[in-house]
Amino acid sequence: MTLSRRHLLQRGAAFSLGFAGLRHVLAAGRIETPADSGYGPLVPDPNKTLDLPQGFTYRVISRRGETMSDGLAVPGQPDGMAAFIGPAGTTILIRNHELGPTHTKHGPWGVGHSLLSRTPRDKIYDYGKGRSPAIGGTTTLVYDTKEHRVQKQFLSLAGTYLNCAGGPTPWNTWLTCEECHISADKDIEKDHGYVFEVPATAAMELAPPVPLKAMGRFYHEAVAVDPRTGIIYLTEDREDGLLYRFIPNRRGVLREGGSLQALVVRDRPSLITNNQSGAPTIHRSVPMAVEWKTLTEIDTPDNDLRHRGFAVGCARFARGEGMWWGDNCTFFATTDGGANQRGQIWRYTPSADEGTPAEEQRPGTVELYLEPNDASAVENADNITVAPWGDLFICEDEAVAGDDVNRLMGVTPDGRFYPFARNSMSASELAGVCFSPDGSTMFVNIQGNGLTLAVTGPWKSR
Repeated sequence: MTLSRRHLLQRGAAFSLGFAGLRHVLAAGRIETPADSGYGPLVPDPNKTLDLPQGFTYRVISRRGETMSDGLAVPGQPDGMAAFIGPAGTTILIRNHELGPTHTKHGPWGVGHSLLSRTPRDKIYDYGKGRSPAIGGTTTLVYDTKEHRVQKQFLSLAGTYLNCAGGPTPWNTWLTCEECHISADKDIEKDHGYVFEVPATAAMELAPPVPLKAMGRFYHEAVAVDPRTGIIYLTEDREDGLLYRFIPNRRGVLREGGSLQALVVRDRPSLITNNQSGAPTIHRSVPMAVEWKTLTEIDTPDNDLRHRGFAVGCARFARGEGMWWGDNCTFFATTDGGANQRGQIWRYTPSADEGTPAEEQRPGTVELYLEPNDASAVENADNITVAPWGDLFICEDEAVAGDDVNRLMGVTPDGRFYPFARNSMSASELAGVCFSPDGSTMFVNIQGNGLTLAVTGPWKSR
């Protein structure tokens, strides 16, 4: 069963409720947590892993280094994830691993890559000449939410680097993004900085390691797909990054190529959007008409795509990260944007004629949706997801000002702000938050410690 267009639209509608709540609470200045918000105060975890409200429990369902069903090791640095409908009521969870050339351990082939021979050479994108294979990629878990157990887990994309975020597609795949621009050298066989596609399947198999080069080579972060058109929007995790869109030649068949474009704000060419010293002032809730500039030489060896785009009028965004489709528009976070560098949330509303010549007369719009400028509210939003009932959940990218705590924050559709979880194990960020399609289970990673957790409890009690 696929993650249908209808299912994505329903999730998107719920997501827009959550964002409306976040906008309401920050606009009103109510950054305190009312006593009746969320699910109550966090209870310290006696095992010093994850503090949760009373009545909620977690299970560590995957741990860095343990043996998977395919005989390989669970890689470290778990990051972005998405959950899909699996067979017989199960959930298929696809998980990124943000491992780069400087990570010399915690890869899928174990210490010294002793398990490398278990993986067919043609299924590894960058074999590293057999000495230093790229150890990022994705793993897939098949999870039974009723029996609370992992049925199987396995490597599903091999040989990539620094798989940070990505996004689900309406055609039942996960787009995983390399957040890097690494060139081949004496130990690295292939160039990196691409998007790869991983099918959401319970079959224990590796995805073909084919880079989608038509989607550009840059510091990819996240993607969001318009289920109506199949157009893909992409963020770039650089201080001077662009916002991109990819128009495929054939919807849902990304290997057949397409056009990569970057956003230009009409009448404000080369706009810097961070609202920081020396930059133009961007006012909240003011839609700005846009056009899209088709980019050339997108498989650049010089890591200069964003610079060339800016030179021809494209707008700059300060570290584009989390992204989600909802309410017929794309929301995306710029982690270092804002006057106090605490982050911004933007909304892009596509044209009714998106991707066609007619959009010249009816352009899409981009607007600054939120700019909290207060670390006590949210510090540098990163991964974002929505619960089926409309609550928004936000992973913080940095520790809260003044301490070493990283939280998972919730926002109700009516604008109540609450902490839902706190990492009590380490100063690592929480990452990859998402929900099973049946709404019973939240999945989240403690990235630096290499753990994936399943959280259950009285979700309906709020």
